[in-house]
Amino acid sequence: MSRAGPAAPARAPAPARRAARVRMVVLDVDGVLTDGRLYIGEHGESHKAFHVRDGFGIELLRESGIGVAIVTARTSAIVERRAKELGISPVLQGERDKLAGLRRAAQGAGLEAADCAYMGDDWPDLPALAQAGFSATVADAPAEVRRRVHWIAPSPGGAGAVRDLAHFILRAQRRLDALLAARGGGHV
Repeated sequence: MSRAGPAAPARAPAPARRAARVRMVVLDVDGVLTDGRLYIGEHGESHKAFHVRDGFGIELLRESGIGVAIVTARTSAIVERRAKELGISPVLQGERDKLAGLRRAAQGAGLEAADCAYMGDDWPDLPALAQAGFSATVADAPAEVRRRVHWIAPSPGGAGAVRDLAHFILRAQRRLDALLAARGGGHV
């Protein structure tokens, strides 16, 4: 299987064409923005590790006018803090129905699920992945998830997968080179 996922039916747009239409990126947290490990002490969750490159990818998306939202089944003050640092809104925590969360996030921005990319990493994400206009997962997601998405990041969750997604979308929208040039770089 290719990194782009399973072969799509002939009438379906290619992953890059789907990514070119994305207006909002909706992210799961555990296993996507983090490596999926939970550090729980006697007083509850104590730590989550976020990759700085994923944060910069989110910054690039937002700078390009692409909204970013979080939909996660768990509730964590740590997630709320990181989302605030990155300017992510909405942040839907305690959302076990990921499809309902995707729809609510999209609707809040005046969009449909078809206007959104959704990145999840496991079975609970499958309904949202099936309805998003562009579905993506991390390199270390279970095979059942990897087979059902439009695109697979080369990096695992919590290790740059969201940055990979940001680059893929921004490249598909022909915005990546301008972002790099604005920071003194050349073509990507």
